[in-house]
Amino acid sequence: MPDAKKKRFVADYGLTAYDAGVLAGDSEAAAYFETVAKGRDGKAAANWVTQELFGALNKAGLELGASPVKAEALGALLDLIKDGTINGKIAKDVFAKMIETGDQPAAIVEREGLRQVTDTGAIEKAIDDLMAANADKVADVQKNPKAFGWWVGQTMKATGGKANPAVVNEILKKKLGV
Repeated sequence: MPDAKKKRFVADYGLTAYDAGVLAGDSEAAAYFETVAKGRDGKAAANWVTQELFGALNKAGLELGASPVKAEALGALLDLIKDGTINGKIAKDVFAKMIETGDQPAAIVEREGLRQVTDTGAIEKAIDDLMAANADKVADVQKNPKAFGWWVGQTMKATGGKANPAVVNEILKKKLGV
């Protein structure tokens, strides 16, 4: 039975044989994963279940059945990433709070003010402030494109990690002429 399930996980969800084996080898883990993955990216669901969830449960000495994070709640967290409400970095912070409290991800995002910043005006202002304070580094990035990462990091830092990374990259490329 686990072999058939493993093959199905590879075929239906695009999982690696290893991840499919880890999940299919335990009926409780397989059921949890399928609930999380239903209607979502199977690879992302597998990563969150096998890496984040199993890691947190192991650290806390808990079995899957005693998890404070139900499969539906983990699926809801993936939905918040997909719809742009939060980014991957914020999702890890929200997940840690879910493990700690058992609360739903949307409630944590609202309560903690963790919604991702997609307002281009706010992101542009943060970038303009950085450029004004670091005029010497503007010329650097045009000579050395590897310096672009510094700008992304500083912008994310200036926005408390809440800026949408794709928007940050797009605006930086325009403003820095890279």
